[in-house]
Amino acid sequence: MSLSDEERDAIVYYRIQKANETLKEAEGIAQLGFWNAVANRLYYACYYVTTALLIYNGHTAQTHSGVIRLFGLNFVVTGKVSREQSKFYSKLFELRQTGDYDDLYYLTEEEVQPLIKAAFTYIKEIEMLLKK
Repeated sequence: MSLSDEERDAIVYYRIQKANETLKEAEGIAQLGFWNAVANRLYYACYYVTTALLIYNGHTAQTHSGVIRLFGLNFVVTGKVSREQSKFYSKLFELRQTGDYDDLYYLTEEEVQPLIKAAFTYIKEIEMLLKK
């Protein structure tokens, strides 16, 4: 399905807003100490902004793994995004998977708390690419 420029821009804007709102959700949930839920919200915050970047540049993926792959091919391999940021995004995906689906495993504050600031940085860096 092909999007008009207006439709594309509206979706990109919505996903950026959703990324920032979801990051705020993560911060609020962190205050309650539900670290699996925080990891979930951090991942989705970064997912929303990453998909905004892909859509803005004419790429769509059908799966979360597809988003990671397209992001890597189009932005990491080309040097537009650092390998460290790519590894961070992949780490969030793995933590979200662990927290959401692994039985009897609970993420800890020590694992997740430092990722809040890193997610904020990730989102801001991706937003800068969208402004270029």
